[in-house]
Amino acid sequence: MIHCGNIIIAEDAKRLAVAGAELFRRHARRSIERSGRFAAAISGGSTPRSMHRLLARHPYVTEISWERVHLFWVDERLVSADDPASNYGAAKMDFLNAVSIPADQVHPMTSEKSPPEAAADYRRKLETCIGGGADRLPRFDLVFLGIGPDGHTASVFPQDPTAEATDLPVVAVKGGNPNVFRLTLSMPVLNRAACAVFIVSGAGKAQIVKNLLAGEASQLPAARVLPVSGRLIWLLDRDAADTLLNFSHFSSL
Repeated sequence: MIHCGNIIIAEDAKRLAVAGAELFRRHARRSIERSGRFAAAISGGSTPRSMHRLLARHPYVTEISWERVHLFWVDERLVSADDPASNYGAAKMDFLNAVSIPADQVHPMTSEKSPPEAAADYRRKLETCIGGGADRLPRFDLVFLGIGPDGHTASVFPQDPTAEATDLPVVAVKGGNPNVFRLTLSMPVLNRAACAVFIVSGAGKAQIVKNLLAGEASQLPAARVLPVSGRLIWLLDRDAADTLLNFSHFSSL
């Protein structure tokens, strides 16, 4: 494992999953010790699923105080939970059915209402469960994010400013692959997190990771995830970090 500031590079995808699960456990413990609960937002996609499956196994299934966890989603396609494209449905299979988190502390984004109504419903859920600061935005203890090859993160897309130019915590958008209606946490909420983690795997993401970290893609949504009073961590496997490993500041690590 290579550490350099806020960048952590794992040798392979398996070790990346372990590093992600360890971050989840560590932040859960700290948050519960500090405030009695842990509010996290997770992402879908193939990369975090290996991490999620680890959470259902020893030591995480017993050493995380799941009864104190409130789990939310960064974004969701507005499809049924049994649809293969459902982030919530995947999480149920991967770890939610195996851990002792109370059902009323699992907060999926649902597809049972129209997109605007579903967004309003999730905003109410966030306000009830987490509350907000002076700006009425919730502050998550931990947010896991992915990055698309086009530089999108969550469902904040380069071609659609809806989720950036808003003071709402959750908005409905349409886009991505598949091109369907979605809910997403807005950029202001991502930037209120105590800790935001980009977890990225694979050679196909190496160029966008380099561009983002080198400051060559400031126009892209992922480049604008900069927690105001929190920490940003880049958790990469060696393939995703391939172009970074030639930089001089990694050569001695």
